[in-house]
Amino acid sequence: MTTATPARRLRIAIGGIGIESSTFCPHRSTVDDFRQTRGQDLLDRYTWTQPGSDLGALIEWVPLLHATALPGGPVEAESYLLLKDELVSRIRAAGPLDGMVYDLHGAMSVIGLTDAEGDLTEAVRAALDAVGTPEDPESGRPMMSAAMDLHGNVSRRFAEPIELLTAHRLAPHEDAWDTRERAARKLVERLRLPAADRRPHRAWVQVPVLLPGEKTSTRLEPAKGLYGRLAGIEAKPGIVDAAIWVGYAWADEPRCKAAIVVTGDDAALAAAEAESLARQYWDVRRDFEFVGPTGTAEECVAAAVASERRPFLISDSGDNPTAGGAGDLAYMLAKLLENEKIASGRVTAVHPGITDPAAVRACFEAGIGATVTVGVGGKVDTSQGGPYEITGTVTGLQRAADKTDRAEGGAYDRGCDLAAITVGGLTVVVTGQRKPFHTVADFTGPAQGGLGIDPRTFDLVVVKIGYLEPELHDMAADWLLALTPGGVDQDLLRLGHHRVERPLYPFDEDAYENEGGPDLTPVLL
Repeated sequence: MTTATPARRLRIAIGGIGIESSTFCPHRSTVDDFRQTRGQDLLDRYTWTQPGSDLGALIEWVPLLHATALPGGPVEAESYLLLKDELVSRIRAAGPLDGMVYDLHGAMSVIGLTDAEGDLTEAVRAALDAVGTPEDPESGRPMMSAAMDLHGNVSRRFAEPIELLTAHRLAPHEDAWDTRERAARKLVERLRLPAADRRPHRAWVQVPVLLPGEKTSTRLEPAKGLYGRLAGIEAKPGIVDAAIWVGYAWADEPRCKAAIVVTGDDAALAAAEAESLARQYWDVRRDFEFVGPTGTAEECVAAAVASERRPFLISDSGDNPTAGGAGDLAYMLAKLLENEKIASGRVTAVHPGITDPAAVRACFEAGIGATVTVGVGGKVDTSQGGPYEITGTVTGLQRAADKTDRAEGGAYDRGCDLAAITVGGLTVVVTGQRKPFHTVADFTGPAQGGLGIDPRTFDLVVVKIGYLEPELHDMAADWLLALTPGGVDQDLLRLGHHRVERPLYPFDEDAYENEGGPDLTPVLL
């Protein structure tokens, strides 16, 4: 294969829409939940678009629209159409393009659709084809390079229009920005080839397995070994990229399952590597285990109270807002106050992140030091009986502060009013909007006007999260994953999936036992 370096600068657009949407969550996501970035602000998201970088100097980057939101319930149809129409309109207004970096998640659900990313991608592909390329504005076809979360879904409808697809290789996603840069660099590499050689083969195969992220962390085997193979496959002559998606477990849609895509100029090798990865994934499906020790809420609280290891962290995993939970269930709050040692103050605990704007307003009206009686949570997700009434002292107030950092959480955490209420040994933090707590700074807030809560000084830290993000993981002297109810319940069998394609593990434990396994022959796209 020969290499041709264009004399002109390449024109490459950047845009996308990203959210994880649990179809089991009663919350509904709207356009107001999305942080929308355009123009120079969009280019400033990435280091490789800057004038001082090699890609920034050689490429004309064309910002479109990037919209990302905290995971939640399905997106309302009208809100989705507003974002989709703007993205498509901006592509059509951009003029001829060589390509597009498609920055998205892959697990968006939209009310009324069964494959939201498939629908969006078909519209984006049509708009790109309409503008053509600078080389051939009439019939040229700009290339697409998708950067995705490994918890996304990859249906054939979604994958077919995209020339390059890649995903994170770490969970937690410490390589999220590396993934986006890899997608951009792979696209530029292909566009520098002669037109006839640019479009590689994509070997695509879905694996009939659907597991939650807390069972597929790359910190542990078998995910560690599976994902550890990808760089070696990518390095083989004739291969461009290799990616594995575990799929999104909390959407009840036919596309939800694991997927493999190996991209390469050598079609036979790409297919062989994709089938090898798919076969290994299937063979080890029963070996995936939770990333940490688990228990019911009561069992986890009792074990944490009895332990001498401090701080002891507990994940309230079923209502995790960063996976799609409503974030307002007070289920764990009740279990904490049922423990006599916590209620009496002999053991201290902090439980942040219960969404309740009304409770926050009541605390601000009362002021620091005031005693308040409020019904906390249970106003969006009422599955566990509605609000939980507490009487306590307002011990912290923090006004919203806009977040503009590049951290993955900062992309959708726009800041909100917070209030801390202390009851016995428990301090509960209620929030004006759905908000994750992943770092010490999320608890303490800014130096002036923050909550001033240092989680490291409490005996127990109970967070609405699944596997621990790096800073919490490093903080924890010990940790338990509480298998609590909610829109992202880790026990998939009790959620009630009925639209996923069957047979599907673990819903069908003995599927394919008499057939030697499922057909995992890749399709070349």
